[in-house]
Amino acid sequence: MNMKKFIVEGGHRLKGTFTPAGNKNEALPVIAATLLTDEPVILKNMPEVSDAMKMLEIAAAIGADVTRLGPNEWKVQAKNIKTHEPDYHLASEIRGSFLFAGSMLGRHGRVSLPSPGGDKIGRRRLDTHIIALQALGANMDLGRKFYKMDAAKLTGKDIFLDEASVMATENAVLAAVLADGETILNNAAGEPHVQGLCRMLNAMGADISGIGSNILRIRGVKKLYGCEHTITNDHIEIGSIIGLAAATKSEILIKNTNPKDMRMILLVMNRLGINVEIRGNDLFVSGEQSLEIASDMDGAVPKIDDAPWPGFPADLTSIIVVSATQCKGMVLVFEKMFESRLFFVDKLITMGARIVLCDPHRAIINGPTPLHGELITSPDIRAGMALLIAALCAEGTSTIQNVQQLDRGYQNIDVRLNALGARIRREE
Repeated sequence: MNMKKFIVEGGHRLKGTFTPAGNKNEALPVIAATLLTDEPVILKNMPEVSDAMKMLEIAAAIGADVTRLGPNEWKVQAKNIKTHEPDYHLASEIRGSFLFAGSMLGRHGRVSLPSPGGDKIGRRRLDTHIIALQALGANMDLGRKFYKMDAAKLTGKDIFLDEASVMATENAVLAAVLADGETILNNAAGEPHVQGLCRMLNAMGADISGIGSNILRIRGVKKLYGCEHTITNDHIEIGSIIGLAAATKSEILIKNTNPKDMRMILLVMNRLGINVEIRGNDLFVSGEQSLEIASDMDGAVPKIDDAPWPGFPADLTSIIVVSATQCKGMVLVFEKMFESRLFFVDKLITMGARIVLCDPHRAIINGPTPLHGELITSPDIRAGMALLIAALCAEGTSTIQNVQQLDRGYQNIDVRLNALGARIRREE
C-alpha cells in the first residue's frame, strides 16, 4: 500500500465558508443497522471516508446489495445474507466492524467477528459490549483474536452498563430492537451519533424512547422496515474547524451545524479566548480573537477534561491541545478516556510548542508559541487533524506522513481546506 503524505505550507490565513461532512461515528452504526431488515435503506449525507467505505464493503461481503446513488448517498438492502463471518481482513482493520455483532445477532442469531482494529490510542475494552449482549441472551465463544456469538432467542432485560460506552450502547440497541420484551439500558451513552442511530431505528419501526438521555427504553418489535435516513453533520469536524480557524487566525463560516450539539464545545473554546458567533444553524469564527486563556476564578491554572456526553468530547482533546499552543496563558488538558491519545504531543514539541506531558493522561500547554515546519507522522485520526492544524499555523513547510489516518475520519480535508486558501499538497 502506498503511504500518502501532505506537504503543507504554513502561515496562510484561511477565509470562506466550510460545510461539514456527515458524522463518521454515526455512519458506522447506521450501516450495521441496515442488516436488521430485508428492505432497502437509503443513507444520505454519508461521509465518504475510508472507515465508512470499509463498513459498506463488509456489509456487501456479508451479502447486502450496496449501491452508490450519488455523492454521499447510498442504498443498502440486506435481503440475502451469505455468511455470518464478515471478511476477516476488512473487519480487523476498523473498530466499527464490531457493530455487526448487535445487528447480526438481532436479525440472524449468530455472528463471528475478529478482534476489531482502529486507532492506537490505548486499550479499548470490549467487555461492556459482551456483558450487554450476554444479558440479552447471546452465547459467547471468546478467543483471543476471534469472537463467536449465537442466540436462539434474544430477550429484553434491565441492563446497567459498567461504562457509558458509545459503541457498547449502539451494539446493545441494535440487538435489543428485535428482542422479545423491553430492554432498559441504564448508563447509556447519549452522544449525537447514538441519537442518530436511535432515530433511524425508530424510522425503521423500532420503539426506542429516552433518546439523548442515559436511560434508553427499547421495546422489541417483530420486524423492521426500510427507511431514508440523513446522517447528521459531524460535531467533531465542526469543533476541529473552529480550532483550526483560531490557531491560524482565519475567518470561517461553518454551515449547517447543530448548535445544540456544540454547547459544551463552545464553552471550552471560549475558555481559550475563542469566541464563536451562532448565526441560526451556522457558526462564524472571526479572524480577530483574543486567544487568551481564562484562569479559574481563584486564579488557578484552568483544566479542560473530556467526559461522556454531554461533556467535552474525547475526540477533540487533540484539537484543543494544538489550539492552546497559540493562546496566551497556561492550561491543563486532562484526557481521562484513552491512555495513549496524548502521546502525539512530542510532535508538537518538535515543532516548537511548550508542552509538558505530565503522564499519559495530562499535558500542560503554555502559549502562545510560534511553530515551525517539521517532518511529522500522524498516529491516529484526531492527532492527524491536530498536526495538520499545527502545520497550517507553522512557519515554513511541514510534511505529514501516514495521512491515511486523516482520510479515515475527514473527507477530502485537503481539497476542502485548499478551497479556503490553505496550501496542502497530497503526494503518494
